[in-house]
Amino acid sequence: MMTIQGKRYPSDFEAKKAILEIGKRMYMKGFVAANDGNISCKVGPNIIWTTPTGVSKGFMTMDMLVKMDFNGKILAGNRKPSSEVKMHLRVYEENPDVMAVTHAHPPVATSFAIAGISLDRPVLPEAIVQLGSVPIAHYATPGTQEVPDSIAPFCKTHNGVLLANHGALSWGRDVFEAFFRLESIEYYATVLMYTGQVIGKQNELSCDQVSRLIDTRKKLGINTGGIPPCSARTTNTQDVLSSESLQSEQAMGISQIKPQPQMQLSGVTPLVRPGTPSQDIGCGCGGTVIAPKEQVTMTNKTKEDIIAEVVRRVTEEVAKL
Repeated sequence: MMTIQGKRYPSDFEAKKAILEIGKRMYMKGFVAANDGNISCKVGPNIIWTTPTGVSKGFMTMDMLVKMDFNGKILAGNRKPSSEVKMHLRVYEENPDVMAVTHAHPPVATSFAIAGISLDRPVLPEAIVQLGSVPIAHYATPGTQEVPDSIAPFCKTHNGVLLANHGALSWGRDVFEAFFRLESIEYYATVLMYTGQVIGKQNELSCDQVSRLIDTRKKLGINTGGIPPCSARTTNTQDVLSSESLQSEQAMGISQIKPQPQMQLSGVTPLVRPGTPSQDIGCGCGGTVIAPKEQVTMTNKTKEDIIAEVVRRVTEEVAKL
């Protein structure tokens, strides 16, 4: 590390080593394909090390990296920087506190960018505290000046942005923080995909819960990220023992246990007890099918009846031992 004008910067070696490490992680996590993506790190007020064009981020070596100033002048290295370094430079210009920038095409987050859906649902405390909401910058042709112009409005207020029909961009106080935010963007997008499109339900955090998380964020010295919308009412303050019984509990004020239907899964071998003579079940193990125990419907029983029934069954099983 070195100090210039009262600000600490990594040395050339530290910056290059960090870029190579993040490049490998980016490639191994499937955030980039072929030669996609780019990474940069400041080593001075107006100087960065950055990744070259036409090279896989998972197979870079130190001699491939490019050192350049904010005017585009090459200071070290025998390769050309990526044409997308323009958006990195714009982030540094708009927000001098930023020390590193990462850009990639993580599949789920990129899908949200293609669909035009920003990441701003209040469902994950970690996302609110460490990342914040993630807007989508309008489409711009990659490699042109349109791209840095499209992200400029978000560089001071947020920690990352989706690029419409393109990918994701994140920044931070060092290369690792910038990449961790990229990871968080992809994880956030994945959770929103599962809860919103697969499960089809999201219990969003209330305004009071979000407010407390914003206070926590400020205490950690994170003043960027924006504030996501919040739920007017709290929906997550009750323990959930059974998702099926929750509605009846809320409607009737009592707990009920409902029998689960037996599922017949195609291609699944039935449970057997090895070594017990029985009918041939085709597994070659000489076992017998263990029939499921009789289902007892308890929907009309009281809570006390159910507890008594459970105690009776447990007592019978213990007596057999």
